Amino acid sequence: MVSKGKLITLEGIDGTGKSSIARMLKNKFPDAVFTREPTHSWIGNVVKRSIESDTDPLAELFLFVADHAEHIARVVRPALNEGKNVFSDRYSDSRYAYQGATLSNIFEDAMGFVQGVHRGWTVVPDLTILFTIDPIIAVSRCGVRGEITKFEKIEFLKTVQGNLLTLADKEPERFVIIDAQQELSQVEKDVELAVNDFLDKG
Repeated sequence: MVSKGKLITLEGIDGTGKSSIARMLKNKFPDAVFTREPTHSWIGNVVKRSIESDTDPLAELFLFVADHAEHIARVVRPALNEGKNVFSDRYSDSRYAYQGATLSNIFEDAMGFVQGVHRGWTVVPDLTILFTIDPIIAVSRCGVRGEITKFEKIEFLKTVQGNLLTLADKEPERFVIIDAQQELSQVEKDVELAVNDFLDKG
């Protein structure tokens, strides 16, 4: 019987360098499946359009959730069931943190509401690497990349990062927190060590 693979997710506010780390990991773990959210599916493309527009935050949440459901059905579960490890650049915790922030004026416990929408059907990650950074530096990095999206504002990112750290506090056994303000080479070493330590434990 094939043992089930592990789901490893990369989380952090925009500008933490997750995509660069994902490329490094792809070279280190060539047999793993690498994916991301929003996905490259047609639903993921609709999500990206919503990010670039003035979409109602509740409607936007359910677009993200639909993309997540398709992602799990088409990519995550099949790969895990085949015994492959899966790395995802952003996953459900991003939704809890980001949509928890965008919906904070609608729900008293917005992050709890978003988590409730996922409860019972999402695949919970086995390991989550959370990259932290000063939101001011994060926004400056986003500016270098090009146009700033509605999610890439300093005060908003402070709230999102606070939400992510709250999630990490509640599940310390799942999260590894890494300082993304270090030199990239050091961040890469820290991430590789964390992943190898986790996988070695089986």
